[in-house]
Amino acid sequence: MSRPVTTALPRTVAVALVFLVTLAAALSLAVGSRTVPLSTVWATVTARDVTDPLQAIVAARVPRTALAVLAGGALGLAGAVMQGLTRNPLGDPGILGVNAGAALGMVAAISVLGITSLGGYVWFALLGAAASAVVVHAIAGLGRGGATPVKLAVAGAAVTAGLTSWTTALLLTNRATLDLFRFWQVGTVGGRSMDVVTPVLPFLLLGTVLALTGARLLNVLALGDDVARGLGRRATLDRLSAGSAVVLLAGSATALAGPLVFVGLVAPHVARILVGADHRRVLPTSLGLGALLVLVADVVGRVVLPPTEVQVGIMVAVVGVPVFLTLVRRGRMGSL
Repeated sequence: MSRPVTTALPRTVAVALVFLVTLAAALSLAVGSRTVPLSTVWATVTARDVTDPLQAIVAARVPRTALAVLAGGALGLAGAVMQGLTRNPLGDPGILGVNAGAALGMVAAISVLGITSLGGYVWFALLGAAASAVVVHAIAGLGRGGATPVKLAVAGAAVTAGLTSWTTALLLTNRATLDLFRFWQVGTVGGRSMDVVTPVLPFLLLGTVLALTGARLLNVLALGDDVARGLGRRATLDRLSAGSAVVLLAGSATALAGPLVFVGLVAPHVARILVGADHRRVLPTSLGLGALLVLVADVVGRVVLPPTEVQVGIMVAVVGVPVFLTLVRRGRMGSL
């Protein structure tokens, strides 16, 4: 008698991810230019009445930690959906022009409308990310076969090149915009507040729900559009749903923290090594690994070159590149 096939996330992996993300979050609250005792961290997190002056430091690190978890988890999940959607092991949220659209939206808001607060231009960055993804899908859908993986990749590259040139043109005409954009472009989770995080939460939650509930859909699309249609699926609508999840997740994360590279590329491959190719396991694992990667990169960036800090966008690349090259060299690019 054959054993039933289980699709639940293995308990060992789930427990390990929760433990590691919790540990990394605690370190994020405690470690920095000024080390805070874990007792003070615990008292602050549990809202106890303490008079330790270090409590103010922990309170300032709370939004930074929350943003690292949200942005990292969203990008890891978006990367897994993108790779499943395009059936491309090198797929990344930027393949739909998300980063380029968010950058153009932000730059336009600053240089044309004069919006200089993060809480103001984050909405334009999100709108730009969504608009560029829609344009890419519309272009890829032209002609025979609809929006195939290859056509999506080509259309994404073309739109990204065009949006990047427009962004550069705007930057060259406004020095103040260039200064603000430079800080955002490097990728950072510092200097933020919960006032910025809170308005984006509905988009992140909606994108997460769309992604996780679309796991079976991605498993079917992985078999090819012809097979998907034979099973009664509407491939175009399915791709639109998955693409919407990517836009909401990657667009929100990029608008908040800037273009954090390699998170959406590395996390899904590590997830496939740990739990296999079933998207019902890959998606939640990628979410946890993405959050863990950004948290660890941010903590390391605070202590690697004291007394200055290395922005998390740089540290993610420093950590992500060796991991990714190791996977490629060992032939461990988890199969799609």
